[in-house]
Amino acid sequence: MNFKKLNRISILVIIITILLCIIGETYTFTVPGSPDLLPGSSGDNVEKLQRKLKNWGYYEGDITGFYGVETFYAVKNFQHRYGLRATGIAEKNTLELLGYTTLASYGHAYAQGKSISDEQLLARAINGEARGEPYEGQVAVGAVILNRTRDPRFPHTIAGVIYQPGAFTAVSDGQINVPIDPNSTVVKAARDALNGWDPTGGCIYYWNPATATSKWIWSRQVVKQIGKHYFAK
Repeated sequence: MNFKKLNRISILVIIITILLCIIGETYTFTVPGSPDLLPGSSGDNVEKLQRKLKNWGYYEGDITGFYGVETFYAVKNFQHRYGLRATGIAEKNTLELLGYTTLASYGHAYAQGKSISDEQLLARAINGEARGEPYEGQVAVGAVILNRTRDPRFPHTIAGVIYQPGAFTAVSDGQINVPIDPNSTVVKAARDALNGWDPTGGCIYYWNPATATSKWIWSRQVVKQIGKHYFAK
């Protein structure tokens, strides 16, 4: 066998190996010290990533803690949806868009989100967004969150909607992490919303006209005002 032929065979073997790694679940390259999560990664951080993507409606597989093909495509679809380079690798920008600045803060914050009930999570969001509003207005905010879970433009779960990047002040300022007394009014408001009361009539947006800075939000058709909030479709 001459040198050129041997060289071609070696190159072919390398190409096949790379393709098998990409397609299969044995793709294991990692960068020492890197915060990125890659195909082949495993452990608690991957499990947390899978739970996050699952709650947002991007991941339908089992929570295995292993970064395989399903996790790769879930990350890739998320990246594509939010205008990131769709590599399928959960790097810093992807994790930040998921709502976390580092893997450590990602793990802590999501552990908070995954360990509580929908009612408690919804109550926390209502508390952060509308605790100074009349009771009907608190239920209305909860109803908007639930309406989004049924709208194809938004994530399919309560956690997915609430943790959608930039969607709610309660998340960005950390109020979502404040535990709520089960006897609190906002818990009752969350329960009423979950039981079907929708004072907004199907709205998926709300804002305070005194503080809103987004020009786009004013393009929405206002359906009604409850307390200080406008509600729109």
